[in-house]
Amino acid sequence: MRVMMTGGGTGGHVNPAIAIANIIKQNEPDSVVAFVGTSRGIENKLVPKAGYELFHVEVQGIKRRLTPANIKALWLAFTSVGHAKKLVKSFKPDLVVGTGGYVSWPVCRAAASLGIPTALHESNAIPGFAVRMLEKYVDRVYVNFEATRERLAFPDKCVRVGNPLKPEFLSPDREAARRELGIAEKYDKFILSCGGSMGAENVNIEVLRLMREYTSKHPEVLHVHATGAIEYEEATRQFRAAGLEQYPNLQMLEYIYDMPQRMMAADVVINRAGAMTLSEIAALGRASILIPSPNVTDNHQYKNARVLADAGAAVLIEEKEFTGYSEASESRLTEAVKGLLEDDSKREAISSAVSKFAVLDAADVLYRELRALVDSKSV
Repeated sequence: MRVMMTGGGTGGHVNPAIAIANIIKQNEPDSVVAFVGTSRGIENKLVPKAGYELFHVEVQGIKRRLTPANIKALWLAFTSVGHAKKLVKSFKPDLVVGTGGYVSWPVCRAAASLGIPTALHESNAIPGFAVRMLEKYVDRVYVNFEATRERLAFPDKCVRVGNPLKPEFLSPDREAARRELGIAEKYDKFILSCGGSMGAENVNIEVLRLMREYTSKHPEVLHVHATGAIEYEEATRQFRAAGLEQYPNLQMLEYIYDMPQRMMAADVVINRAGAMTLSEIAALGRASILIPSPNVTDNHQYKNARVLADAGAAVLIEEKEFTGYSEASESRLTEAVKGLLEDDSKREAISSAVSKFAVLDAADVLYRELRALVDSKSV
């Protein structure tokens, strides 16, 4: 099978596309898979590293106001379909799959106009602009959240498949993870917190406040926080300045490389609300406190977190609720952590609720759907 993947700009679009490509290659090793992105997006790092060929189409995002850049974006949105059509004709795919981002528009639109089986995969709860623009042209829209169907103009094209995850998230053994990490012998509870791979200053500051207010006073609770690469030096400086390095139960890391194992062992996870992170939390059934990034397109992390919070499947705290350090009162984050750690029934209820969002066989379901789509169009 020859497959053209498209989706770019951010890791939230590119990583699901790579995961889908890997699924296809696992099931049909002879498949030829190529990607289409822009020359500026993170796909230029991630796609070649994953071992796939990457083509480019010039297109850029459209802002919600009239600017010279927007005029160019509108022109590219019109002309890029023709350029993408040349790429598609040259590659001759049996299937084209878009995972969002503005580069999905010309490639999927071109493929659909040529009668090639075309699908979209939407990881977020609320469909993005590209998905909304393309759904009437494509054959299928695969989604992670069931709630996404209600936001689509063509719900009959929608199939819930979940997010394909790393195998390590699909066979949880919490007690084994706790033993291997040395938690079982030393600590009663484990908090795992982070603010994204690159870091988030506001989250780091609030977690430091949590450490001062609560976890430094509870030696039976292990608290590991990942600051992110950009913020590591400053966050570590503040950690030491606050005298927190003297507490053996508090750890500051730049990045967590063994996330499946650590998340599996955790009692409470504090994290952003990207679609892949939420799928991982659901697969492992972890109680979580979600702090959505306010700096993402369409505020989609908040919308993802809102779906879980409304179902009793997570605690949602927005950055605007952060108040800075104060001796007078506990932070909202400290209050939420205490509520989960000190109330087993509450923590277990959230764990049970979030598990209902998991699609553990997402990889198999998605491959079968894609294969069936190709076969149905070739008859």
